[in-house]
Amino acid sequence: MFVPTKKAEVFFLGQLRHKNLVKLIGYCYEDEHRMLVYEFMSGESLEKHLFKSTNGSLPWMTRMKIAVGAAKGLAFLHDADPPVIYRDFKASNILLDSDYNTKLSDFGLAKDGPQGDATHVTTRVMGTHGYAAPEYIMTGHLTAKSDVYSFGVVLLELLSGLRSVDRARRLREQNLVEWARPYLKRSDRLYKVMDPALECQYSCKGAEVAALVAYKCLSQNPKSRPTMREVVKALEPVLGMEDFFPVGPFVFTVIVEEDKVVDMKVEVEEKHQHPRQNHQDRHRQKYPDSAIHAGIVLRRGDGLITGFTVFGKVSGDLGPPFFLIVTMGVG
Repeated sequence: MFVPTKKAEVFFLGQLRHKNLVKLIGYCYEDEHRMLVYEFMSGESLEKHLFKSTNGSLPWMTRMKIAVGAAKGLAFLHDADPPVIYRDFKASNILLDSDYNTKLSDFGLAKDGPQGDATHVTTRVMGTHGYAAPEYIMTGHLTAKSDVYSFGVVLLELLSGLRSVDRARRLREQNLVEWARPYLKRSDRLYKVMDPALECQYSCKGAEVAALVAYKCLSQNPKSRPTMREVVKALEPVLGMEDFFPVGPFVFTVIVEEDKVVDMKVEVEEKHQHPRQNHQDRHRQKYPDSAIHAGIVLRRGDGLITGFTVFGKVSGDLGPPFFLIVTMGVG
């Protein structure tokens, strides 16, 4: 017969339908054959993209899109009748399609939530170390707020690019929540938490909003945590916040006279400059060698484009200094 976790998956996914839950296509239960068939998710798991990718870092907006999609999936489960507690929310259980749309998978530990006057469900403690809520670990009392805590851990992983638990890190930083949570409500210290791989390419205001949501979700007191509907409401506006450090369109002009460079200048479109810097400035100071790709225009005094290689370090009001190597042919 099916093991209990597989029965739970068939039971819950056979009844629940939502765009942020993986679809159960079918299952096999014949003789000794046991199989569950899900829809194919070409993007694989968030865990792989965040911690095991060889294709570069996830962009800021993609991370927030994933967070909002996962939050909507949990909110749907908590609003069901009866409510469903996911109980194993973590990066490896968040699957992605080719457009980074989010679907929750693996409902083997899911459980019906409290009903009527009940405040919690008492159950054997199960889940994944580093994601489970502290009150659940200590008492076995399971509520929807247990999932909220786990969501806060994953949101913190998205912000920091770090695993919830990593024994390879310095002792005080091995538990991500214990180390990072105090910084989440301080905009002047948030740069310590933000993933360096983002290279400051994120909304300063959006990061502060997301960090505050994570801070509340990770409260030791479950009653102080928001509901998942409140989390969705708080995070959705972040998708429209575009106060990014300017990396695109600007013109780097090199003026050449008699085969000698006589002047260089960089012009940035005004709409890409924003007065709000805060922790982003400090982040740039901490990581001054971030690379930036630029479009280049080289012109000679007579208007003709010449051909040579430029290598230089650019700095100033644009933010962190960066090295630039350009090879151009004669136009």
